[in-house]
Amino acid sequence: MVAEAQAEETVYPYNDAVPGAVIGKWAEATEPSLVVTPEKLLDLLTHLRDQESYDFLSNLTCVDYSSYGGKLRTGVDARFEVVYNLYSTKKGGGHLSLRVRVGDDDSVPSATAVYPGANLQECEVYDLYGIKFEGHPNLRRVLMWEGFHGYPMRKDWKEAYFEEEGKPFKSRHPAKGYEWHEDKLPWGKNTTYPAGWDPDSWEEPITYVPVSQAPHHVENGELETESIVVNLGPHHPSTHGVFRMLTRIEGETILALEPEMGYLHRNHEKIGERNTWLMNMPFTDRLDYINSMSNNLAYALAVEKLADIEVPERAQYIRVIVAEMTRIINHLWSIGFILNDLGALQTPALYAIEEREMMLDLFEEISGARLMCNYMRFGGVVRDLTPGWADRVSYLANERLPRTLDELDRLLSDNEIVKARGRGVGYLSAEDLISLSVSGPMIRAAGLAYDIRKAEPYCIYDRFDFDIPTLPESDIYARYYIRLLEARESVKIVQQAIRDLPEGEIMGGKGGYTLRPPEGEVYVRVEAPKGELGFFLASDGKPNPYRYHVRAPSYINLNALGPMSVGYKIADAVVILGAIDIVLGEVDR
Repeated sequence: MVAEAQAEETVYPYNDAVPGAVIGKWAEATEPSLVVTPEKLLDLLTHLRDQESYDFLSNLTCVDYSSYGGKLRTGVDARFEVVYNLYSTKKGGGHLSLRVRVGDDDSVPSATAVYPGANLQECEVYDLYGIKFEGHPNLRRVLMWEGFHGYPMRKDWKEAYFEEEGKPFKSRHPAKGYEWHEDKLPWGKNTTYPAGWDPDSWEEPITYVPVSQAPHHVENGELETESIVVNLGPHHPSTHGVFRMLTRIEGETILALEPEMGYLHRNHEKIGERNTWLMNMPFTDRLDYINSMSNNLAYALAVEKLADIEVPERAQYIRVIVAEMTRIINHLWSIGFILNDLGALQTPALYAIEEREMMLDLFEEISGARLMCNYMRFGGVVRDLTPGWADRVSYLANERLPRTLDELDRLLSDNEIVKARGRGVGYLSAEDLISLSVSGPMIRAAGLAYDIRKAEPYCIYDRFDFDIPTLPESDIYARYYIRLLEARESVKIVQQAIRDLPEGEIMGGKGGYTLRPPEGEVYVRVEAPKGELGFFLASDGKPNPYRYHVRAPSYINLNALGPMSVGYKIADAVVILGAIDIVLGEVDR
């Protein structure tokens, strides 16, 4: 009776503004989270956005707790939980975590009416978990094909070559030697189709709502013309990978554009939940192959927070140095290929590639690899710096890179073609970008001085003197130039970090190959070169992640591709996509 009385007296946050919205608080988890009733979800989200300044929906994902072996969910019957992580770009600081508990056949109100940036994230949850979002403008499969059977992130879904729930797979290392598990495959080919679905009679519907709803007949002065649907991709050099832009055009003017991805999908997250915690470190390299050091860092920070692991000073400095070198590489690469899309084939890109090669040589020297660096470890870095490495980085940061950036600025920024093709093209306001959950250089090129290294400092970024460049124009030219300015700030950070680099240990924690973080959940994000890269992790105390989710900036920033392209030409859409700066390995995962 005492417990019941205490429960009745519990006062949850925000219930004074939205009565009955919050029905619980999961305070035992690593990060407290509010449990919200589905009926009040949209009212609460609207209040948080309008009255509490939580204007940025960073992360939306799902967890299937059907096989959870921990104690944190004792007494909870709902199988799924849809998780929302909200931030304020006005106030900075940490996130507010919400969760809605969902049964097998239940649905959740779509958050797109409050946060349009929920669009692609809700599609992903529907695609991989089967959760339906009522009111979503175009709920569809985005990573799997429409005839795919089942929802692969559910714990009871097994692929055709399923071996075991978690690695290391015992079947691959039996006592008497190695054997191919595929030889014992019980299902044959994976050709199970959903009930009522016939591959012979099925025709692809026009599921792309903006494209199908755009006007089919257009009045152009005295002429009336019929609009047509044109595919850019999936095999087209302008998409920088296997990616499709479905467009409805009148002449060459874009009336609607919808992105289609998933051609490189390999269920990164399912594999991540089979791996041990440490096995996922080299696996993060395969997301954005240009920025493997940043991927390593974000994942390491998330696991270190979950497992409460301290990182030595020297390792902190080394991490910042390689992360900022990675940012310089990314921005130089991005600038080169924006110019490539504008028609300056290869020459500007080669300026960037030359500097990138020098930095990749330095990465190879300390990690053993140029692209898939696998350099971070929980508690530090895998190897110390080689003799003379810091001196070579100091030369780059203090002499060579500033000259290179000055040269690119002089050659490109006042170029009449760059200005004619870039200025005023692909405009979208800062408010629209934030509502679409866009992050990184895109929002700073729209005048919003929001950078996670300042808003919610991680590592030791609060020790360095650097600025957050902004530009107000929010067009292609601004997205080009902001990356040049940000590369200069990264050079400043590297200069300071190399100058102040202390001696000492490079690894903290207990070490070992097997890690068993305590039960709990974390969401950790970093300011990666392409935007906000986040990892949502859940542990049930075992050596494999119970939930492993990647908040991929390349994927979520594509929310803005359609709105930015409408009204412009096909040739402009190519450069608009290039200025978003995506890598398909991170988009499709």
